[in-house]
Amino acid sequence: MSAQTQTHAPSLPAPPGGHAGDDIPRIVPVRRTGRWTAAVAVLVLLAGALLSVVRNDAFQWDVVGEYLTTGSVLRGLGLTLWLTGLVMVLGFALGTLLAVLRLSGNPVLRAVGWGYVWLFRSTPILVQLLFWFNIGALYPQILGVDTVNLLGPVAVAVIGLTLHEAAYAAEVVRGGILSVERGQLEAAQSLGLGPWRRLRRIVLPQAMRSIVPPAGNMLIGTLKGTSIVSIIAVQDLLYSAQLVYHRTYEVIPLLLVATLWYVAVTSLLSIGQFYVERHYARGTAGTR
Repeated sequence: MSAQTQTHAPSLPAPPGGHAGDDIPRIVPVRRTGRWTAAVAVLVLLAGALLSVVRNDAFQWDVVGEYLTTGSVLRGLGLTLWLTGLVMVLGFALGTLLAVLRLSGNPVLRAVGWGYVWLFRSTPILVQLLFWFNIGALYPQILGVDTVNLLGPVAVAVIGLTLHEAAYAAEVVRGGILSVERGQLEAAQSLGLGPWRRLRRIVLPQAMRSIVPPAGNMLIGTLKGTSIVSIIAVQDLLYSAQLVYHRTYEVIPLLLVATLWYVAVTSLLSIGQFYVERHYARGTAGTR
């Protein structure tokens, strides 16, 4: 019989007055000197930039404070918020319909949905607004109705922004619907639910987890994008600020007034988006 040899690691001698193993090296955390140096350098640069903005008299912070809550600016802010909310509601309603068309088994409906998304995503929003603003020059009459003075600037802004946002909302909703597992649809179909009930009761509630993050980004983008309607003389937040500095020639302070309001509102929307996302992400891994 062959004897198996076993090797043993030599035991460490015990130090005087101690026990074996007391001399095991202590684990020392890695010193990340470069990381802390970079962090300090960035903080110093940010502090310098902030001080340069605060102490620069050219920003005219006293004028900013004077116009921040004036009636014209607040009315412009109110119109911006109203326009953002209305466009998002109408855009997602139309976008949901377009998403359903794109997922339809009917090739004609699918082609119509695809064509709409392709056209409105391929055209700049400014061009779309100008087309709608000059609709009277293209079609003086529609069904016997004169179109020259039919649409005012606000109506043009609502129509143009809604049609533009619907194209992007359609892709957001379509992606959310496609994220729902096929088994969920088969289970709902086996229960005898019709197509619209399956969409409303089964698909959309589960798709919201994938829809909410890009929809929140679209909402913030729409809020800022409404500033483009100032080109057709809609008195939104930016246009209201422009009216003031065209009269007073205080361009920078009034632009800062509009900027501060945009930053404040988008910050609040970002906070709301966080809680809505957490609500629809309940039960998934990594959520609390």
